[in-house]
Amino acid sequence: MSYATTNPPKQLVSGMGTGQPSLWVYTSTDVHTDVDAADYFSNGAALGLRVGDVMLVSKSTATIGTTVHYVQTVTAGGAATVAAAILA
Repeated sequence: MSYATTNPPKQLVSGMGTGQPSLWVYTSTDVHTDVDAADYFSNGAALGLRVGDVMLVSKSTATIGTTVHYVQTVTAGGAATVAAAILA
């Protein structure tokens, strides 16, 4: 599947202070590995996604549950790429 701008991620908590990450949630029918594709969020900059922001990704039609990701890049063209976070 691919990202639809009609179903954008939602910001749950804005970063408090300079350089602090925001918390986002995104739910779709895409598996989390699809969401990790380069430039998946084509309008990421317009939404306010910033490198280092944290995103909870949920698949709406599966048993995989929710995975934790972070914004890895935001391109000059405005697209954003997320990557799965490694929790220690």
